Amino acid sequence: MKIKTIVGNGIVAALYIAISAIIQPFGFTNIQFRVSEMFNHLIVFNKKYFYGIILGVFLTNLFFSPMKAYDLIFGVGQSIIALLISIVAARFIKGIWTRMAINTLVFTATMFFIALELHLAFGLPFLFTWLTTAIGEFVVMAVGMPVMYYINKQVNFEKIV
Repeated sequence: MKIKTIVGNGIVAALYIAISAIIQPFGFTNIQFRVSEMFNHLIVFNKKYFYGIILGVFLTNLFFSPMKAYDLIFGVGQSIIALLISIVAARFIKGIWTRMAINTLVFTATMFFIALELHLAFGLPFLFTWLTTAIGEFVVMAVGMPVMYYINKQVNFEKIV
């Protein structure tokens, strides 16, 4: 792996952690608005961001989660699965907006892993928790689409890593 890729992924992980720390109270409940999740859209620009996103999720859950063991398994697992689905889907999808829309839907749908985690950890009702976490994820990812698109126009995510 090139130094440029390692540094780029380190920056992504650090930004993910920093933003998660700022909004910590809203990132670990059954109604989640983890703003840092918008970094998941980096995967549609370049699949090399996979490592930075996963490292950011892992370290955020390790340092800030009130349920470390569950979040390290379910949270990181959900991110890995959703990112891999989006990477595979991107092979067949041309437009960046369409890729981000699919990525948003993939992350929203896979929030059932987080709902299962909260059900097992706290006994929260699975379907209702899936609904609330999915809505939060959808909102963050949908709002993140134009944000990430605009930032990409300024810095060109494809070439940073």
